[in-house]
Amino acid sequence: MTTARASRQQVFTLVVEVGRKRGDGLPEGATGAALLCYASGVDEAEAVRETVAILRQADMAPLDVSGLGTLGEREESGQQIDEAERALMARALAENAVIVAQVTPFFDRD
Repeated sequence: MTTARASRQQVFTLVVEVGRKRGDGLPEGATGAALLCYASGVDEAEAVRETVAILRQADMAPLDVSGLGTLGEREESGQQIDEAERALMARALAENAVIVAQVTPFFDRD
């Protein structure tokens, strides 16, 4: 039964925009951030739900999620995916996890 579930799992690349919330760990002065995440799920909707839930548990304030597709979809669109990114995707799949690979804080320009 576990094998059947594992075979249906895919890894989705998501970009999550977060706002500010006390204890979110973002740098002082940041107005929010974009997070590049790899999340496993049987479909993109499940991957998004799991990612939002994990980020909320981490005291972050998810505002918007954009799906960039699975590894196969991204390759079909011509994107080059390096070995480091592939390794993070494989880890997300193996651990049935959400991995935050990159955080890009936003700052207001004065």
